[in-house]
Amino acid sequence: MKNIRWGWVVLGGFLTELGIIIVAIPSSLLLGQESLLYIAPPASFAAALACGLWVARKASQRRTLHGALVGVVAMLMYVGLSLGRPEPVAYVIAHALKVLGGAAGGYLANRSTAAREKPGRRENMTKIFDFFDQARRR
Repeated sequence: MKNIRWGWVVLGGFLTELGIIIVAIPSSLLLGQESLLYIAPPASFAAALACGLWVARKASQRRTLHGALVGVVAMLMYVGLSLGRPEPVAYVIAHALKVLGGAAGGYLANRSTAAREKPGRRENMTKIFDFFDQARRR
């Protein structure tokens, strides 16, 4: 697993779990404990997507893998926190959505990087920056 930015991956996994907790705890206090079964899966996907995108943008290669690893680390952190106790089916689905969300974030980072590196785009951006730089100097 060469060229994997493990520090960022672990931080992304931690922030994914933190984001899910920040959404889930207040909603469970307001709506009841059973609301977690409906809130955890989409919150898991959204948090992993955001953190996977963030981490993948920092990677120079294998962006989709970096995003997926963010989801795997988040899943492993939750399993460790819950001491491996049995979980409802919704939580198992939420774990799968963490990995998918992270991979989707990595995929989006990969696509946005590829779009930025199309031939001609860089030259246009350089011209724009040069224009503003010259205007600033005047």
